Amino acid sequence: MELQGKVIAEMPEKSGTSARGEWKVKEYVIETHDQYPRKMVFSVFGEDRLQRFNVQVGQEVLVSFDIDAHEYNGRWFNSIRAFYVRQVDPATYGVQGAPVPPVTSDNTTTQQADPQQGGAQAPFPPQSETAGDNADDLPF
Repeated sequence: MELQGKVIAEMPEKSGTSARGEWKVKEYVIETHDQYPRKMVFSVFGEDRLQRFNVQVGQEVLVSFDIDAHEYNGRWFNSIRAFYVRQVDPATYGVQGAPVPPVTSDNTTTQQADPQQGGAQAPFPPQSETAGDNADDLPF
C-alpha cells in the first residue's frame, strides 16, 4: 500500500537490544492533501533504513507500507511499518494524490462531467413559469 503526504511530526527514536542484536525504530506522522486531510502514523524500523530514507519534518513523501495487527491482553492494535519512503517534488503532489472517483455498488466508477467542456449539470432543473397567478404552488 502507498500513501502520499507531508511529514508533519517526528517522534523520538526508540532503541533496544533483542536476541538478534540492537534495533532502532522511529515514528513519523504524515498528512494527505485530500479535500478532508487524513493523518497516518508510520514507523521505520532499522538503523539502515532510518539513514537511507532520511525523513525530515516538512518533506513531501510517498510511503510504501504494510499493515499488520497484533493482540495484547484481549485488545487489537494496528502496526503500520514503512518498507520504502521516497521524497516527492511538492509541485507534483496532485498527480498521485488526485482523488479517486467514487465506486458504485456494482464496482464501477462514476464519472462526473467536466465543467470546462460544458457537460456540468445543475443539481436541480430550472423551475418553469406557472400559468396564472396561483398562490398555492405546492405540487400536491
